[in-house]
Amino acid sequence: MANTQQMASAIRALAMDAVQQANSGHPGAPMGMADMAVALWGDHLRHNPKNPHWLNRDRFVLSNGHGSMLIYALLHLTGYDLPMDELKNFRVLHSKTAGHPEVGVTPGIETTTGPLGQGITNAVGMALAEKLLASEFNREGHDIVDHHTYAFMGDGCLMEGISHEACSLAGAWKLNKLIALYDDNGISIDGQVAPWFADNTPERFKSYGWQVIGPIDGHDAAVVSQAIATAKLSADKPTLIVCKTSIGKGSPNRADTAKAHGEPLGADEIALTRAAIGWNHAPFDMPKEVYADWNAAAKGKAQEAEWKTAFAAYKTAHPALAKELLRRMAGELPKNFAQTVVDTVIGAHTKAETVASRKASQLALEAFTAALPELLGGSADLTGSNLTNTKSTPNLRFDLAGNVVKNEAGVGGRHINYGVREFGMAAIMNGVALHGGFIPYGGTFLTFSDYSRNAIRMAALMKQRIIHVFTHDSIGLGEDGPTHQSIEHAASLRLIPNLDVWRPADTAETAVAWAVALQNKNKPTALLLSRQNLPYLPKGDVAANATTEAAGDISGLDAINKGAYVLAEPSEVGLKKKAQAVILATGSEVQLALKAQALLAAQKIAVRVVSVPSTTTFDRQSAAYKSAVLPADVPRIAVEMGSTDGWWKYGVSAVVGIDTYGESAPAPVLFKHFGFTPENVAETVQAVLAK
Repeated sequence: MANTQQMASAIRALAMDAVQQANSGHPGAPMGMADMAVALWGDHLRHNPKNPHWLNRDRFVLSNGHGSMLIYALLHLTGYDLPMDELKNFRVLHSKTAGHPEVGVTPGIETTTGPLGQGITNAVGMALAEKLLASEFNREGHDIVDHHTYAFMGDGCLMEGISHEACSLAGAWKLNKLIALYDDNGISIDGQVAPWFADNTPERFKSYGWQVIGPIDGHDAAVVSQAIATAKLSADKPTLIVCKTSIGKGSPNRADTAKAHGEPLGADEIALTRAAIGWNHAPFDMPKEVYADWNAAAKGKAQEAEWKTAFAAYKTAHPALAKELLRRMAGELPKNFAQTVVDTVIGAHTKAETVASRKASQLALEAFTAALPELLGGSADLTGSNLTNTKSTPNLRFDLAGNVVKNEAGVGGRHINYGVREFGMAAIMNGVALHGGFIPYGGTFLTFSDYSRNAIRMAALMKQRIIHVFTHDSIGLGEDGPTHQSIEHAASLRLIPNLDVWRPADTAETAVAWAVALQNKNKPTALLLSRQNLPYLPKGDVAANATTEAAGDISGLDAINKGAYVLAEPSEVGLKKKAQAVILATGSEVQLALKAQALLAAQKIAVRVVSVPSTTTFDRQSAAYKSAVLPADVPRIAVEMGSTDGWWKYGVSAVVGIDTYGESAPAPVLFKHFGFTPENVAETVQAVLAK
C-alpha cells in the first residue's frame, strides 16, 4: 500500500525547497494542493510518463499556474524526463522549470498557465475537443477516443471573468468528462478573500449546469479520490469538486496566511515545517520508497499498451477512420491541400468579385471547410456579420443526454455559437488546438479583439494554430462610431510576437491569407476584414500559382503569400519610366493607392503601388526580396486607416493614417473627413517629392 501522507509530504518538501533555493515563487498553493494531487495522480490520472503525447491520455491543467512546483514535483516523481537537477534549477534561465508551467518546454505540461482563469478555460476547450472527436471517430465496440480532462484551480481563477464565460459554456455543452477541483483556501495575495470574493461558488456552478461535489476535506486524499470517482460517473454534466484546504499546509506559522502565497518560507520556517510533517530528509533528497509509491511508468505503459491493442482492432475494422484520426492528431494537412489552395486562389482571381473581405473570407472558407474536416468554426454572437459559417459547418448542438446532434448523414455541427464571450472563445480555441484534432477559428469585430487579446498572446506564446476572424476592421463600418471603429488594433496586434496579421484587399489576397494561416502550424493568425465592399485588384498577366516560392516573383498571385508585393508599376497607368515614389497600402486602402497612382500619372509622376496584406509575413522575407519590393532609393508613403506608428520602420516619408478615434457617420463621409481619398493620397505623395 502506498503511503499517501508521505507522497503528499514529498510534494510539500520539493515545493518549499525549490522556492527557497530560487528565492522566488509560490510555495503555498503546492503545499495546500498536495493531497488533492495524491488523489488524482495516484488513483485516477491515465498518463504515460515515457510518452507524454499518448493520444488517449487524460489531460491535466494546473489553472492556478503560480503553483507550478506542484506539477513539476508530480512530473519528476511519477517518472517524466524531468530530473532533480531541473527542480533545483527552478526559475533559472533555460531550465525546464519556469516560474509558470510552459507547454513545449516541460514534458507533461498540456498548456501554459499563469494568467488566471485561462487554464480552466483551456480545459473546457480540451474537453470539447475530446467530446467532438469521440462523436466523430468512435464506433460501436470501439471507444478509441475516451479520456478525461482535469483541472486544478483556485480563487483567482474563479474571480477572473473568463471563468464565468467558459464554465457557463461547459455546462451548456454538457462536458461530462471535464472535472475541476477547486482549491478553496480562502487566501489570495491581499489576504483573506472574504471581503472581496463573496460568491456562492457551488450555487454558481450549479446554475451553469454542473454537478457540484462538496465542500470536502481537500487534505483527505481518500475522500478526494472518492469524489473524483463519483465525478467520472457523470453522463451529462461537468463536475466541480470543492476542496477545502489550507494554503501552505504543514507550515506552523505560514499556513492559512497570505505570507505563504508568493514568497519563500525562509530557512527557519522550512525547518519547523519539516519537523511538523515528519520529513527528515535534506533539501531535494527523496527516499526510494517515495519514488516507488509515485512512479507511474509501469502503469502508464500498460494503459497505453491496452489502448494500442484497442486501436489496432479499430484500425482493422475502420482503417480509413484510423488513418484520418492519426493525421488530424498529428496536425498534418491532407495531401490534396496544396491543390485546394491553388484552385481556391485561381477561382477568386478568375471571378474577380467585388465583395467585402469578410465575404471573401466566407468564400474561401467554403472551399477550405469542405476540404478540411478539422476546421472548427464559431463566432461570439456575430455569425451573420463575421460570416464564419459555411455549408460544411452546421451549428454545433447537443441533445438533452449530452450527445452531439448529427444530421441525416451522421455529421455533427462544426460551427460554435459562443455567445457574447470573446475572451472565453479565444481561450477555449487555445484548449481545442492544444488537445489536437482540430484547427479552431472564431469571429468577432476587430475592435473587440481587445477582449481576446491575452488569449491571443497566449496562443502566440504557445505556438498554437488558431485563426481569429476580425471583421469591421476600420472607420469603414460607419455609423456605429468610435466605440466600434478600429484605430489602433491592427498596429497593436502586429506587436504580438509570433502572431501573423493579415489585412487583405480583395478575394485573392483573402484566400491566400487563409491558406497561409492554415499552414502556420506553429503560430496563430489574425485576419482583419472589411465590412464594406472592395473591388478586385488587377494582378496582371502572371502565372497563377499561389504556392510559388521563387525569390524573383515580386508581383501577381505568386507573391501574395510573401506578405507584400508589387501590385502596379507606373506602366500600368501609361508611364514607361522608373517609379519616383512607392505607395504601400493594406486592405481597403489599396484601391485608394491605385486611384492616386492614376491621378499622379496624369501629372507625369510615376508611382509604384505595393499591396501589403501582411506586414508580419513580409518582415520574415529575405533582404533581397524586401529591397526588390521597396527599392532603397525611392521615397515611400504608407496608407492605412489606423495608427501610423508601425509604418515608420519601413522608412516611409509620410503616412496617411489616423491617430485619433473615429466619428459616427456614414463611411463615405468619414473617408473624406479623415483624408482617405485618392486626392489626399496623391497630394501627400506630391508633398513628399517636393521636399
